[in-house]
Amino acid sequence: MTGVGSGIGYYVHHVGRGHLHRAGSIAAELARGGVEVTGLSTLPEPAGWPSPWVQLARDDEGVDPARDAVTAGGRLHWVPRHAAGLRDRSAAISAWIGATAPRAMVVDVSVEVCLLARLHGVPVVSAVLPGVRDDAPHLLGADVADALLAFWPAEATARGMVRPAALADRVTAVGGLARYAVADPAPRRKGAPRVTYLAGSGGHDLDPVLLAEARRETPDWEWTVLGGTAPWVDDPRSAIAEADVVVTHAGQNALAEVAALRRPCVVVPQDRPHDEQHTTARVLDAGPWPAVARETFPVTGWAALLDEARGLDGAAWAGWCDGGAAARAAEVVRRVALGGTG
Repeated sequence: MTGVGSGIGYYVHHVGRGHLHRAGSIAAELARGGVEVTGLSTLPEPAGWPSPWVQLARDDEGVDPARDAVTAGGRLHWVPRHAAGLRDRSAAISAWIGATAPRAMVVDVSVEVCLLARLHGVPVVSAVLPGVRDDAPHLLGADVADALLAFWPAEATARGMVRPAALADRVTAVGGLARYAVADPAPRRKGAPRVTYLAGSGGHDLDPVLLAEARRETPDWEWTVLGGTAPWVDDPRSAIAEADVVVTHAGQNALAEVAALRRPCVVVPQDRPHDEQHTTARVLDAGPWPAVARETFPVTGWAALLDEARGLDGAAWAGWCDGGAAARAAEVVRRVALGGTG
């Protein structure tokens, strides 16, 4: 193919940490195969990124959604009129494509970046998030993509992790992708049982009074709280691995890390667009994985709930996260870059 380069672009959404963690794992996997992966994001370049990084402007500064027609009549998710940041970031992506002629673009996640890449003739691999994705922008983004990647197991897709069915039928589910190597379940420690609560770094909606009441109800448990109104740590590995039970939101990154470290958990979804986390929690609760889910943070009953979760076998997470997701995702990207589809 005349004029086609050898590299791949990887667009990383800036909200939460899961998009960036996945990008780093997949880029490293591709780099081991000799493929240069350029990151493109409003996030700063992360430590250890193996290839170039294109810093993009923010596209939400000074935007008034009621004034700026941000959805273009419902066809897109975020294209505010006259937004300098949107113009600058789109131009930067186009300039990078023009200069490097990438063989493919991985997009995690943005309908608009999927379209921009495809309008330049670049094949697209798009990440798919859980929930109901039947709105016009999501369907348009999926239609133009050459492959759709999901970071959960195929069994979760079959249980309704993403809808509509026509979208689910196109998804390649590669399993949970964690930063951490898969570990055998840690033996229980002597002394007070430990519970780690992961509020997340991408925003939370928990009333701290409810968390305080849960702790009051469980005086025999030792609580560690990360995120929310408590400090977050960039690497919560030890807090997860040393817990007898993890209480977590239903974000994909948090679940993948809990699964990799084989800890039983209580899942309390946070409100997100498109029923994202509530869908995940319902699928987990009905499936074979060591998770107990509640639609909302329980007001009472925490002692029994933690005991129930502690009785689950963390090894059952093997069906969710087996350590091979990054390699499987990289293979999909390679296939699309070589002219195939997902």
